[in-house]
Amino acid sequence: QVQLVESGGGLVQAGGSLRLSCARSGRSFSSYAMGWFRQAPGKEREFVAGIYWSGGRTVYTDSVQGRFTISRDNAKNTVYLQMNSLKPEDTGVYYCGLKRDYANWGQVDYWGQGTQVSVSS
Repeated sequence: QVQLVESGGGLVQAGGSLRLSCARSGRSFSSYAMGWFRQAPGKEREFVAGIYWSGGRTVYTDSVQGRFTISRDNAKNTVYLQMNSLKPEDTGVYYCGLKRDYANWGQVDYWGQGTQVSVSS
């Protein structure tokens, strides 16, 4: 089993910044990717950003490109999401997910419990 624990959510004004963390523990994989997803009230969960652990390739959804940065710390088995220039539409519960690197982002194997991000206008 894999455990993912998120932290760093909170309430921020529009234009502000937050940094989310997701620490992984438990079973190890030879090749995998970790990503951030979010779910706004009344909407489906959507992909935000992802990083492939081997090589560090990153991918972003268009709406956060240039504002959010995903990164990893191999020694700490932790992935981060630096969120700048936050907008009210970024509000939602942010989840960390882990998938095999060959799978698409709709095939997440493990999820964290989520952390709330609220952006006020």
